Amino acid sequence: MQQGGSRRMTATAVALQVDDIHKSFGRLEVLRGISLSARDGDVIAILGSSGSGKSTFLRCLNLLEHPDQGAIRLRGEALDLVQSRQGGGLSARNARQLAAFRARIGFVFQSFNLWPHLTVLDNVIEAPVHVKGVARAEARDKGLALLEKVGIAHKRDSYPSHLSGGQQQRAAIARALAMDPEVILFDEPTSALDPELVSEVLGVIRALAEEGRTMLIVTHEMGFARDVASEIIFLHQGRIEEQGPPSEIFHHPKTERARQFLAKHLVGGA
Repeated sequence: MQQGGSRRMTATAVALQVDDIHKSFGRLEVLRGISLSARDGDVIAILGSSGSGKSTFLRCLNLLEHPDQGAIRLRGEALDLVQSRQGGGLSARNARQLAAFRARIGFVFQSFNLWPHLTVLDNVIEAPVHVKGVARAEARDKGLALLEKVGIAHKRDSYPSHLSGGQQQRAAIARALAMDPEVILFDEPTSALDPELVSEVLGVIRALAEEGRTMLIVTHEMGFARDVASEIIFLHQGRIEEQGPPSEIFHHPKTERARQFLAKHLVGGA
């Protein structure tokens, strides 16, 4: 974890600031006031049992889920949120600001979410062309470079249904990178993959961490989180139970819940 630590020492600018996020579904309170700060180059791994609120929290950050309260800032700019008249939490006051926020925050889903009717390359260049107004030729050149970067340039003319799960997820990562995001959110990026395909996706994310990309990663891959993250957040019942560097969380967890979780999920010990 020296790598993560060195990134944190040199990073000074706050890329993403999240304050007091709450979210309920009916009477079920899923998030109970989560705050975090991600500086440039931080890789924050979010751990916790199923139902602890990890994915819901990530989805609140770009309003795929609408938080009931809280604040979200990207490089100091606050997302202007208002209570929805129809209920269901906070909504963006300005649709254009929300679109701009989403363009600056990449999201990689556990289920890939590629457009099935587009080739891999077209999936990658669609948003830069239609959202950012990038010329198609320029977007194509960059898309090909990104597909080369994630190791699937030879699949550029294939459709998602003809790819393995690992290849689809790498295409989804390339699609996120094509927008030049300031922060990338990964929602359990390997959970839908066969075990033999997990390492190829983790290898791509590891390389992005080495580049100094700012990332929040919900994951069950404990060894990966321990080796790559600069900070670990452990959620329990919608709250941050523990937070700190991997060396502290994995070797000296303070709470019994964290100790039980790590003992159950970390193969081979910390």
